Amino acid sequence: MKNIVLLLLGLSLFSCTEKRQVSPNGKLELVYTQADGSGHEFKIWYTDSNQRTEALDISAIGVQMADGVGKGLVLKDVISGVKREGSYEMYAGKEKCIHYEANEYTYVFLDSLENEIRMVFRLYEDGVAFRYEIPHLKETRIEDELTTYRIPEGRKRWMQSFDMSYERFFPESTTGKERHNHWGYPALIQMGDHVWTLISEAGIEKMHCASSLKNEKEVSDFKVALGNHDNMLSGDWFSPWRVAMIGTLSDVVESTLVTDVSPENRIGDISWIQPGAVSWIYWAYNHGSKDYQIVKKYIDMAVELSLPYVLIDAEWDEMSNGGSIEDAILYAKERHVKPLIWYNSSTAWLKEWGAPGPHHRLNDPDKREKEFQWLEDRGVAGVKIDFFAGDHQETMNYCIDLLECAMRHRLLVNFHGATIPRGWQRTYPNLLTVEGVYGAEWYNNAPILTNRAAAHNATLPFTRNVIGPMDYTPCTFSDSQHPHITSHAHELALTVVFESALQHLADRPESYLAQPQEVRDFLSTLPTTWDITKLLSGYPGQSVVMARCKNKVWYVGGLNGTEDDMPLDLDWSFLDESIHEMTLFQDGKDEKASWRIETIKGTKNELITHLELQPRGGFVAVIK
Repeated sequence: MKNIVLLLLGLSLFSCTEKRQVSPNGKLELVYTQADGSGHEFKIWYTDSNQRTEALDISAIGVQMADGVGKGLVLKDVISGVKREGSYEMYAGKEKCIHYEANEYTYVFLDSLENEIRMVFRLYEDGVAFRYEIPHLKETRIEDELTTYRIPEGRKRWMQSFDMSYERFFPESTTGKERHNHWGYPALIQMGDHVWTLISEAGIEKMHCASSLKNEKEVSDFKVALGNHDNMLSGDWFSPWRVAMIGTLSDVVESTLVTDVSPENRIGDISWIQPGAVSWIYWAYNHGSKDYQIVKKYIDMAVELSLPYVLIDAEWDEMSNGGSIEDAILYAKERHVKPLIWYNSSTAWLKEWGAPGPHHRLNDPDKREKEFQWLEDRGVAGVKIDFFAGDHQETMNYCIDLLECAMRHRLLVNFHGATIPRGWQRTYPNLLTVEGVYGAEWYNNAPILTNRAAAHNATLPFTRNVIGPMDYTPCTFSDSQHPHITSHAHELALTVVFESALQHLADRPESYLAQPQEVRDFLSTLPTTWDITKLLSGYPGQSVVMARCKNKVWYVGGLNGTEDDMPLDLDWSFLDESIHEMTLFQDGKDEKASWRIETIKGTKNELITHLELQPRGGFVAVIK
């Protein structure tokens, strides 16, 4: 009997394969398991302070083609020990000089037709990325991707229900049981007391569609759901990178993993790319760009606040009341303000459905070249392109075509009503911002944001804004069609907490110009790209304190996302030992005293370290 037990144990060990790999800092461990009848599974474990936590469970893998390639995978080999290391500069974003290290492991599978399917894993110090590689495809298309993330019920998560414009909230939840079963990226999960995972994707090329997540079969199994992908594929193919930022909250928020795995700059000379703040008309005036006199007001506002840009929004092709778009461009240039111009992508919300114009100027390549040449000839600095048709392969191709054409004509790009950033901000540095967020423009559209804004604003730094620039259009002191109840200091802090290389200031000119001189000076000198970013404290939906550095000046923004007073302790240990000057912007005690502004000088130990934030309040500190 003893011999039989030993024999069965031996057979069990033989039939279950387990392989372990680690990240350069040893904190992340990749474990592969394949057992009889249970398929292939990868788990990522995170270890810190001798505490080992499961950070990611990839419970199913594979990609299948229409011709049968990819089915019936059997592990053939594991290629270990390839070190990936590099440095690059981002011309916009949360970090300027980036260095990364990763250990790469390639799992080589054979399918039932003897085709080789590779699954390449890179273990970074702050997360993991993986993709599929299939050589020698012959005129086929993708049928399905099987990649599935298992998120156990009971785990706190902040996930957005899928919308092709990515304009939804990230509510806190502990279950995947919802009225819908379709989710957008990124997805934030708290895997342990101090262990977090943020799931997204990167490295979208023209042969790819983008993807999302669906938990249709099992409530805890979130399968990668591909957008439409009808184009035929041949030759050596690879998928986009599936990425997961892993570690503490600060590890996740500060991570550059999305750009680390993306192709490097394809533009070359980027000296013409200049980030900056923008005066923006739509929030206060829905149809303001039709009115030459209103457009002039926002150009004058840019002059008064020393903003480099003005955005002339939708319906400029119908401009009247004393001038045309040509007149508006000339008026801006004469006052040394660079105009940005809005376009309808003409792929999703079309003219016959009541969509604003101009329409159908960019879809045809020849027309697009002529239109962008017209803009270049008149000194227009960039384009905002709106109303895209989701995550389909055709749309991804269109977006890349737009970026490449804009690059040839030295035009900056803002994708609006579009998919979220997936690394294009590194590959095409002229892409300076992307909407893909439920932002302040919704005060113009519906009453929902008013009561949810504070918590929403305190969630976005841990979710949407981690993966790339976010055109939220922050910092409004007056009201749009629907009121806001966040404080003045809360609104000012959004310009620091939210990263966007084109930071659109959405309020009325008279509102900004009525603020104290110190506030106007702050807006006039506000950087929109950063050398260093640090998360100092926070928790999704409750609070956030973000520190960003530009040219050795620190900008610190803090938000109270709750309805209660919030005591806040600040840690200035990241500052050097010199004497610093801090200008602190806080909320006043009543509506008539909207600001409390003070300047403090001293060492980091002599600066203010304790604040009391009002409900839905905030603060900004500028430290030199």
